[in-house]
Amino acid sequence: MSQWTATVGVTHLARLLEPRPQRSTGRRVPAYRGLADGIRVLVLEGRVPVAARLPAERELALALTISRTTVAAAYEALRAEGFARSRRGAGTWTAVPEGHALPTRGLEPLPPDAAGTVIDLGCAALPAPEPWLSRAVGGALADLPSYSATHGDFPAGLPVLREAIAERYTARGIPTLPEQIMVTTGAMGAIAAAVRRLVAPGERVAVESPSYANVLELLRESGSRLVPVALREGLAGWDLDHWKRVLRDAAPRMAYVMPDFHNPTGTLVPDEQRRALVEAARAAGTVLIADETMAELTLDAGGGPAPRPLAAFDRGGTVVTVGSASKAIWAGLRIGWVRATPDVVRRLVSARAYLDLGSPVVDQLAVAWLLRNEVWDDAVAARRERARSHRDDLVAALRDRLPGWEFAVPSGGMTMWVRTGEVSGSRLAMAGERLGVRVPSGPRFGIDGAFESYIRLPFTVGGSVARDAVERLAAAEQAVRDGGVAETPEGTGLFVA
Repeated sequence: MSQWTATVGVTHLARLLEPRPQRSTGRRVPAYRGLADGIRVLVLEGRVPVAARLPAERELALALTISRTTVAAAYEALRAEGFARSRRGAGTWTAVPEGHALPTRGLEPLPPDAAGTVIDLGCAALPAPEPWLSRAVGGALADLPSYSATHGDFPAGLPVLREAIAERYTARGIPTLPEQIMVTTGAMGAIAAAVRRLVAPGERVAVESPSYANVLELLRESGSRLVPVALREGLAGWDLDHWKRVLRDAAPRMAYVMPDFHNPTGTLVPDEQRRALVEAARAAGTVLIADETMAELTLDAGGGPAPRPLAAFDRGGTVVTVGSASKAIWAGLRIGWVRATPDVVRRLVSARAYLDLGSPVVDQLAVAWLLRNEVWDDAVAARRERARSHRDDLVAALRDRLPGWEFAVPSGGMTMWVRTGEVSGSRLAMAGERLGVRVPSGPRFGIDGAFESYIRLPFTVGGSVARDAVERLAAAEQAVRDGGVAETPEGTGLFVA
């Protein structure tokens, strides 16, 4: 990158640089070196974005109560190592070294016939809940004759499904008309339609950091300029001060967020943060894309009511909500939807003529059958029970075999964000592939090399398979520590969902 695209406030950076407990090395580290290392770690962990303008030397020196000479030396060290760049009159901004190996998007999922030898933790997806899926498909085939006599193209979606989805939003406390719903081919189809219609190439899009890998790739391919906004640590939600600063200074056209059991971290954002972000986005003129694909996968009751949908705080069309049957029911049921104002829905529908024309009728009928026959909740409950069991098995195995790894256990969703300590996530993924376990490394969920010390683990295997997967990860960690992986690959062909 040749120029900064966001800023890091001096107060925010000073708070992030607060001392953490460190292992004693028996040697004294110069102050400038400690500051440079602290900023470098923040960049690699994604807590400070790449291409973010750092505070001026004098400002940071005052905030940290150190000399300006120390800050200048730290910035110089970062520039020498490739973690910062400067230009006269433009200041200093974060970077990653030239040639830093970054994971590329995955090419394809693991073939089913490899399941006996390789444990695939790349996809956050479970087998279909039965007998509900088969019953839904049977009901769809029974309803098909009344549609097969038509041309079969329904760009906005089948009326019966639009009505069912609208009724479900209304039951959740968000009055919704069928005209506010467009059915899409999965959640990715919904997000792609919104990006293509609402964001011009070159415009800024703010994203959580980390964020869902496939959406990041979609935004890059669309020509959007990504502005990362770090999540708070410990599943504590959004950093509202950071969000407000980005919305004010970068003026992004759109922001993509996942407030409900965020992928990859599992974060559940509380009501007060949702309200504040909607208000800030409305003031900035930024469209908020709220991805609710994980919203129904609550695994722990938590003793309180679930947060309200982001759209519940919207009074002026700021929020465009995306939903899907793929996580709640089955990934093979490629039906998603958009909830927005009727005007936005009409604009999105008009663009389908040169996208995909419409979604498969039989799949739409199957989802409508689940919703109309009031068995959707039964199918989702079975999904939750299985994911909860898998999560608990995975957590127990990690605590037993890899106690040095750090993670917060999410109360829902399908994924957990794990810090692997001093071991590179990319190298760990490469070693794991050779030892029969596939995991996506942290940089897949960040921008320009962030999150090198993380991996994402989904709740897709349990029991002895979960224990076996963790045993293989422990062996992979040891292989990395022993120098068994000489270099970080640009990509392992890993499919991430």
